[in-house]
Amino acid sequence: MAKHDLGYFAHEGLSNMFSHGFMSFAAIGITVACLLIMGTFTLVAVNANGLLEDLEQENEILAYVDDTYTEQESKALQKELEAIPNVTSATYISKQQATEDFAARYPDEQLFQNLDPEIFRDRYVLKVTDLERQGETVEQIRNTPGIANVTAHEEIAGGFVTVRNVATVVCVALIAILFVVSVFIISNTIKLTTFDRRDEIAIMRMVGATNGFIRWPFVYEGFLFGILGAVIAFFLQWGLYEAVSQGVANNDTLQLIHIIPFEQLWVPVAAVFAGAGIVIGVGGSLSAIRKFLQV
Repeated sequence: MAKHDLGYFAHEGLSNMFSHGFMSFAAIGITVACLLIMGTFTLVAVNANGLLEDLEQENEILAYVDDTYTEQESKALQKELEAIPNVTSATYISKQQATEDFAARYPDEQLFQNLDPEIFRDRYVLKVTDLERQGETVEQIRNTPGIANVTAHEEIAGGFVTVRNVATVVCVALIAILFVVSVFIISNTIKLTTFDRRDEIAIMRMVGATNGFIRWPFVYEGFLFGILGAVIAFFLQWGLYEAVSQGVANNDTLQLIHIIPFEQLWVPVAAVFAGAGIVIGVGGSLSAIRKFLQV
């Protein structure tokens, strides 16, 4: 393809965009709306996944050491427990420390302030890497010599896994549906602009213009729609995200919800918006012009 052809196609695409003022505005507006909706769902999914990962990190397994083991023998179990696959860390807690932690948890209960450490057991607090494998990990911990009992909230871990998987499937499905709908809407919007030029396209075909020569100006037009829509949607998404983040921060006095700063997300968000905008715009243009190129 010659350079002068590229210049002609770009010029024609830009002219088409400005010559159909309202329709061009509608196409860009629809692109912005679709990208905003997809971006919002994606960012909600990313933050929900981050929140679930934080909750997963707080999930703990308690492994109680046999009463017959001395403190030295109890501490020696740490290497064995950390060697179990899927165990991230094993933190030793002595009877004395367990007593102090229990008393600190109930500072207003005098009955709990002078407890005998002998009523507690030496224990390990374990964290796992993959919650989906927690069941088999707990079984391995139970089978470790010197471990008398294990406490693990497997139903809670299973709940975390289920919520994460369902949220991922729902968000991916919604984003895919919105993407297809976006291409369809853009296609139909550009069809209206091509319909106004159907006589011009017919004349070009009669004088021997190739399909590529007719198609490329519309491709450039769709490309411009997509890029402009992506840029506008990105800055609107940024402003919306910051407003919601500030609102959550002002109302979440207990700091239960952690919103990922947009500074950590803007590069992938910008890349996805640009890519999606181009695919939506160009895909819509190609779909729209196909009908008019059929003999």
